[in-house]
Amino acid sequence: MKVLVVGGGGREHAVIHKLLENKTIEKIWCAPGNGGISAEAECVDIKATDVDNMVKFAKDNGADFCVVTPDDPLALGMVDQMEAVGIPCFGPHANAAIIEASKAFSKNLMKKYGIPTAAYEIFDNPEEAMAYIKEKNQFPVVLKADGLALGKGVLIAETLEDVKAAVRELMIDRMFGKAGNKIVVEEFMTGKEVSVLAFTDSKVIKPMVSSMDHKRADDYDQGLNTGGMGTIAPSPYYTPEIAERCMQEIFLPTLKAMNAEGRPFKGCLYFGLMLTKDGPKVVEYNCRFGDPETQVVLPLLKSDLFDIMRACHDETLADMDIEWSTDACACVVEASGGYPVKYQKGYEIHGLDEKGQHEGVFVYHAGTKKENGKYYTNGGRVIGITAKAPTQKEAIVRAYAAVEEIGFKDVHYRHDIGQK
Repeated sequence: MKVLVVGGGGREHAVIHKLLENKTIEKIWCAPGNGGISAEAECVDIKATDVDNMVKFAKDNGADFCVVTPDDPLALGMVDQMEAVGIPCFGPHANAAIIEASKAFSKNLMKKYGIPTAAYEIFDNPEEAMAYIKEKNQFPVVLKADGLALGKGVLIAETLEDVKAAVRELMIDRMFGKAGNKIVVEEFMTGKEVSVLAFTDSKVIKPMVSSMDHKRADDYDQGLNTGGMGTIAPSPYYTPEIAERCMQEIFLPTLKAMNAEGRPFKGCLYFGLMLTKDGPKVVEYNCRFGDPETQVVLPLLKSDLFDIMRACHDETLADMDIEWSTDACACVVEASGGYPVKYQKGYEIHGLDEKGQHEGVFVYHAGTKKENGKYYTNGGRVIGITAKAPTQKEAIVRAYAAVEEIGFKDVHYRHDIGQK
């Protein structure tokens, strides 16, 4: 089998590393890939959003299967285009990827089908949004860009001045471009946040091990929102009782709602959850593997990932018995100083071997390039250092021991991953 993986971050590195366990796969391409991925797959210089050239490459090179992992190409219909030329894919069609591509769509879906989430209103006019928030006068309040914003289009406003700044950033200054044409204004929920990724073939849904992301740039959840600075799995707060409640009140109803809307979802459906005093509620949906959640979830998967992916495409997931390790994982992201705003690239990374690895952990490359056998920084989030161990505490200790030995100029990371 020859497989094309679309994307070029730590999530894709984690997916490729797991796919290599399948002995029927003889070739993996990754487009565009990165320096670390090049040690495990052939990188192809095509942007993840370049649907036409990606489809052409897959067809010309005889790809047997395609794994589309980032949100943008899914929303652009890459799966639709691949399958139109006879290449089966893991990932939803564009009409199902809208569950992430439009916050307004997903919120309205939840309201229509009684899926628990925060109270909200949708606005396409900044003055009307401001007037509504002033009238409600409840703080903090959450403002979300409707469209895709690299996982960063969520702003939490503590005061009216914060609201003015947030509305200006999203709707007037267009910090996230067209994503801010509409915004969702949401009540602020309190509780423990949990991420649950799930395999689905549109008929059945099989959740993966839960995880807990750390979104803020700095220790103790301070600083700007990021794509994710680290994760642990499983979440200590996600009990079997809560899991069953989520299955009955959120996961299955979401699958049924998408089918009822004529938008059957196949692939990885991500549930961002808040465990509130009133029970679990949906913070957001993603139409793909989370990053960096994937880097702690897939190492705990004992079953074959490629077999599961094909079952999701073939709608035979009910026949799969998916096994998980009882171990724990922790991932600490090393980012470039200044991320998520401005940062420098091109610093040499020390502490890695010729395969971009370090003994005792697995290093997932996100923003790296390789030149003359050396690895250099080439993005905001540079690497994710993941450790697996029998207990969460051991995994965290192992990950941070490696963090002390791996680094680069102006490296920035959180010191409290898993501590709360």
